[in-house]
Amino acid sequence: MDNSDENSVQFHGDEEIIEVIDLNETEQNPDDLADEFEDVDVGETEDRDNEQEDWDTDDEMEQEKEQDDSELTFSKHTGSVFCVSLDPATNSLAVTGGEDDKAYVWRVSDGEVLFECTGHKDSVTSVLFSHDSSLVATGDMSGLIKVWKVETKQEVWSFEVGDLEWMEWHPCAPVLLAGMADGNVWMWKIPGGDCKTLQGPGCQSTSGKVLPDGKRAVVGYEDGNVRLWDLKQGNATHVIKGHDGHQGALTCLACNKDGSLVLTGSVDGRAKLINTATGKVLGVFSVDEGKAKASQEDAEETNSVESVGFCNVLPLIAVAYLHGTLAIYDLSSQVLRHKCQHQAGIVKLQWEESSSVVSTCSLDGAVRLWDARSGTMVSEYRGHQAEILDFTLNRYTNTPLSFR
Repeated sequence: MDNSDENSVQFHGDEEIIEVIDLNETEQNPDDLADEFEDVDVGETEDRDNEQEDWDTDDEMEQEKEQDDSELTFSKHTGSVFCVSLDPATNSLAVTGGEDDKAYVWRVSDGEVLFECTGHKDSVTSVLFSHDSSLVATGDMSGLIKVWKVETKQEVWSFEVGDLEWMEWHPCAPVLLAGMADGNVWMWKIPGGDCKTLQGPGCQSTSGKVLPDGKRAVVGYEDGNVRLWDLKQGNATHVIKGHDGHQGALTCLACNKDGSLVLTGSVDGRAKLINTATGKVLGVFSVDEGKAKASQEDAEETNSVESVGFCNVLPLIAVAYLHGTLAIYDLSSQVLRHKCQHQAGIVKLQWEESSSVVSTCSLDGAVRLWDARSGTMVSEYRGHQAEILDFTLNRYTNTPLSFR
């Protein structure tokens, strides 16, 4: 998204009205003018000035509201857009899912719809391209999951499970994982449908990630526990629980480039760094350490962690909080380097592929880019008139793609 393209920003309603007044129409002598000034109520004039200031403020707010830095607006959905994914092979295709029970696969260059992913019965809350962009998976809240072949635009597989919480493709095979409200994680080979189930602890599976080696997965749960799974054997190799686990539901997790480290976030206001080989907690991060709650029922009152991520080029991690703080920590020393404050809660963060810039989207409808080395904001993009619910970055141009 290029802020320098002046043609991409439109302004409306900025007409200027100029009145021409003939000052010679009625001649007045100085005494007449003096008499008129005696009748002027100065307080009334001040009130009018204040009214004018109020009008100016409203105009400025309206102009800010209409700011649109986007190069393209996709508007096929008729309700909130909950999720977005770019195809990893070319980043030229996007898939979006929304409140209207629909998902679309479309071209990023011109917004043309390639095909609609039909047949969903509830809000589409998860959409993902496979590792080679040949397949796209769409899942709705009722648990109906469908997989489509992009080349033929045809549905090649579907399955209905319980309430769906998350989906994740295997990083190098046509294998799809999905976490359920009952805590189980399903794993299918697509399109054959061969299935394996990772048995949960009886509470909601809130987030999951397949590690880069393709042999293990990390899954977070509502009870605050984290499990590392051996996908081939179907058993948990490590369970992080109790004092080592979180004191509230997991909200997010991420792994570093080689999968040796996992960062988890929770409603308890903490992020935890875990060694995937040993299952040991290496660090705990919180911007409100003194306010952190000790029980799950109090978790809702804390500054929930909404998103976490590793920088690929520097030993840095980022933690985004519901109260609007983006915290940048040094991975080696675990020292807080910067607090980047937002005006509203942060929904998601994402690091650029090969730089120290981290992007955030927030509930005030803006996407912001931050230089993690200095903690300063690099760019801000607006255009949405409500909360942003998801976004992703084009890894070739680092252009944000956001939806509400």
